Amino acid sequence: MTERTFSIIKPDATKRNLTGKVNAVIEDAGLRIVAQKRIRMSRAQAEKFYDVHAARPFFGELVDFMMSAPVVVQVLEGPNAVAKYREVMGATNPADAAPGTIRKLFAESVGENSVHGSDSQENAKLEIAQFFTDDEIVG
Repeated sequence: MTERTFSIIKPDATKRNLTGKVNAVIEDAGLRIVAQKRIRMSRAQAEKFYDVHAARPFFGELVDFMMSAPVVVQVLEGPNAVAKYREVMGATNPADAAPGTIRKLFAESVGENSVHGSDSQENAKLEIAQFFTDDEIVG
């Protein structure tokens, strides 16, 4: 079934000019980029986005990292897009990521792991709505 998921190309990847290379991996995997914009995330946006981690000790560091350079927010579409993109991203720890995955290819560490992807359809809808209006998703 065709569905949508949310993706962020994180500051560690945008600083190294990897947006095109990450997008190529996404598209080669059969996912379609139906919305995309480069933004500088505000503190309020980062805190809202990572609110689920607010009580964790790394929350402040995570928020600061996400504000440290531009990010590319995206809506991806395809069959089983949430599960497919999680597979394409690879394990959070790049050392554990499968060959050919975005994190194996580009991530520098667990914290600077180049990309974010939604973990469920419900979260994908919420995450997409935080950064995109319906008319910005152009298919």
